[in-house]
Amino acid sequence: MKTIDDIDVNNQRVLLRADLNAPMKSDATGQMQITDDGRLKASVATINDLRKKNAKVIILAHLGRPKGERKPELSLKPISKRLSELLNSEIHFIEDIHAENATQVVNNLKPGEIAMIENIRFEKDETSKDISERQRLAKLLASFGDFFVIDGFGVVHREQASVTDIARVLPKAVGRLVQAEQKAFDKVLNDPQRPYVVVLGGSKVSDKLGVINNLINKVDKLLIGGGMAFTFLKAQGYEVGDSLLEIDRLDEVKQLMKTAKEKNVELVLPIDIVVSKQLDGSAPVSVVLANEIPVGLKGLDIGPKTSELFASKINDAKTVVWNGPMGVFEVNAFASGTKTVAQALAQSSAYSVVGGGDSAAAIRSLGIDESKFDHISTGGGASLELLEGKILPGLAVLEEV
Repeated sequence: MKTIDDIDVNNQRVLLRADLNAPMKSDATGQMQITDDGRLKASVATINDLRKKNAKVIILAHLGRPKGERKPELSLKPISKRLSELLNSEIHFIEDIHAENATQVVNNLKPGEIAMIENIRFEKDETSKDISERQRLAKLLASFGDFFVIDGFGVVHREQASVTDIARVLPKAVGRLVQAEQKAFDKVLNDPQRPYVVVLGGSKVSDKLGVINNLINKVDKLLIGGGMAFTFLKAQGYEVGDSLLEIDRLDEVKQLMKTAKEKNVELVLPIDIVVSKQLDGSAPVSVVLANEIPVGLKGLDIGPKTSELFASKINDAKTVVWNGPMGVFEVNAFASGTKTVAQALAQSSAYSVVGGGDSAAAIRSLGIDESKFDHISTGGGASLELLEGKILPGLAVLEEV
């Protein structure tokens, strides 16, 4: 698999597939504003390295799921503006790749200059299930470049025109971000120092079953929090009140618990739970034992004793992977568990990898120093699939001749 150090991009046009899918919200004037620019910052190293090599950089990226429609609220213009600030460089914006001036903008780029193409998912062929339609778009995109570099880890688990199909048209390489992601996940999947602890949270156990099934053969301790924990508690015969519950997954969870015991994997479940009637923190909040959740109340965070327990397990580890919050961290009343786990991991001497998505967002929103973690992934879905042991098409295609 080639990296950008293996290709000569001097005075060449490089199509860079980045992942700039930042969360946005409308401000008081109706303008869309970025609420977390972590992914933009993560893309800077590759862009700057390409510029130092005198490449002409044309960025491909998406925002949201417009499904082939041009939706103004999903325009990349605010992304382009913020990225321009981070790079301290102008970015030429291409509104429509089918327009004549698109080619002119690219042809007028000088070495070290940057252009950005409008949300690639405005093109219906981008996400088409029909390979011939995706190839049609890939061929058009390839006309703008001499090389293709994939640096959007958040999309490498997708079969899409700007990810897999274009890689079969142009000479290809990986960028710095994807290199870093691969290195981190290779270490925790294939060469972890022990004790090896995995902390899993998030709302649905169904989202993490593949991960657990793969990692249960590798880890020493598995800590379960978040909404997914209630299916485990129910599998033990406990009442979970109105908490999130996937009743159809109980048999699978029971089997996982049995497998963990057989393999001497320590499965650590919550011993106390923060409960309330309302998700927004407007109703009274209390802490109960995990086996005594009252009917009518929802479990919305792990309790203080569980937080201490999880922190102690993390403190003893040499390798830790964390994916998924411990509760509804966006609400202050239910953020403590996630914050305690994040702080324990930040203070730990273990090699630490944080899965993307909500875990990464929690670290930033809770104000925890990102530099304290060895690796924070930029791809939620992609990181989960790697942890499941799946082959990611956007990486597999780079091995093709």
